[in-house]
Amino acid sequence: MTTPFRNVTPNGAGGAATLLLVLSFTGLVLLAQAFFVVPAGKVAVVTTLGKVSGGSRRPGLNFKIPVLQREYFFDVRTQVKPENFQTLTKDLQVIKADATIKYAVRPTEAGRVFSTIAYTDLEVYKKLIQPSLLKALKSVFSQYELVTIASKWSDISILVEKTVADELAKFDYVEVRGLDLTGLEIGEEYRASIEAKQIAEQQLLRAQTEVKIAEQEAIRYETLNRSLDDQVLFKLFLDKWDGQTQVVPALPGNKGGGPPVIVGGRK
Repeated sequence: MTTPFRNVTPNGAGGAATLLLVLSFTGLVLLAQAFFVVPAGKVAVVTTLGKVSGGSRRPGLNFKIPVLQREYFFDVRTQVKPENFQTLTKDLQVIKADATIKYAVRPTEAGRVFSTIAYTDLEVYKKLIQPSLLKALKSVFSQYELVTIASKWSDISILVEKTVADELAKFDYVEVRGLDLTGLEIGEEYRASIEAKQIAEQQLLRAQTEVKIAEQEAIRYETLNRSLDDQVLFKLFLDKWDGQTQVVPALPGNKGGGPPVIVGGRK
């Protein structure tokens, strides 16, 4: 009985062609895997058998060793993250607000971030930015009473941004590019006292301004008074005299001041 299958030996022409085809296909697949593109605004961290290899790869076409190496992408553009927080003031009052932080991973530090903190962009905020931000908020607000915080909100925001930047600068992984504090929530019973304090400060500033104006006016009149002698006063009178008034000041030069001169009278 004959078999319908043709016997093909491994060393035959057909086996060699098949092997060559498989090797060619495998080579093409490996070659395709050897190149990867880093999108604009990102960098890539390449690992060799799980260990970071070399510096951050820049946007564009890049090469890696297939199978042995793998790439991980990190966004280095400015990230904007809002954080709703609650903390205590110096006088133990609870406040709530929103802190919106702007930051960016340093392109040259993506490898260190991958090795020590995070494998993805989402983990960067959760493991690095958020703890430092909440620590700074708690540290700053615990130094001030509620009335001061409400009246100097913009100054507090600047101080928090600096504190966060200083905290993150210890690691030098990211760059803080801005921070905004909004949506301050406080109890109604404290709003009246805060408004009263602000009104009192405005009234005090107005009173201080009026005192300074009065002091300047007094100095001006004192200077003017010292510059006026009998001759100047007599000259000023003559400049304004209408020729009809009969009583004029005493003539200058009389010691002790003389009696007024009566024009058209009997004196």
